Order: sequence, then structure tokens, then C-alpha cells
Amino acid sequence: DILVDGQLCDCDAVVSCRVGDPVPLQVKLTNWSRHNVGPFALTITPYQDYQNGVHNYELQDVITFVGSNTFYIDSVKPTKDSVYFGSLLFLYTGDFYLNIKFHEDNCSKELPLSWFCLPSVHIRALEPVL
Repeated sequence: DILVDGQLCDCDAVVSCRVGDPVPLQVKLTNWSRHNVGPFALTITPYQDYQNGVHNYELQDVITFVGSNTFYIDSVKPTKDSVYFGSLLFLYTGDFYLNIKFHEDNCSKELPLSWFCLPSVHIRALEPVL
């Protein structure tokens, strides 16, 4: 599950936030397999989709992470959850998406396939309220 500002993200949801306000991000992974999974890393990369097949990943002056955009995970035990927290800070208005990628450190254990089917995260950064 992915929550942005406390709102569960699914494929049709657009989460709105305000420019200049930290936006809490939570990623919850559940291991339904029979063995430990890990170690691995989870990286979150924001981008803009221009709706013509072009994605802009050069957003370092538009969005910043409070902390790191990469979470390093030792392992997730069978039938257990692991929850990771971060924050985003939008400096300009616009529609943005989050690309979530897994990087496996241990080739002998495969990550659950469901983790590669995380919902698309669409965030709309709006003007701050004065």
C-alpha cells in the first residue's frame, strides 16, 4: 500500500497537496511468501508525464525529499509487514507522479511479484493558501 498525506493511492486517485508543505509518504510492504525477503532497496523517483510518451525526471529544482528518496531494507519476514516513511516537498505547482523501483542486493531471494505492481501515484501540487 502507498499512502500520500494519509490518503491511500490507487490507480484512479489524485492526491492534492500545497506547495511548500511537507507531504508525508508511507510505503507498506507485506511479505506473503514463506521465506524472508531481502536485503533490498526501494527508490522513489518523481517525474512529470507530458502525456505524449515523454517523462521529465529532471525535477531536482521542483521537488525535494525530506531525508532520502531511497529506503534500505534488511529483510521482511514471512506474513509480516514493513512500513517505510518519508516526506516530499513541492516547490512549484503541477501534476507529478512517483516511480517506485526495487533494487535487490541478494540475487538468491526473489522479491514478491505483487511488489512490482504498486499503484501509480499521482500528486497535484496546488498554490499555497495565504
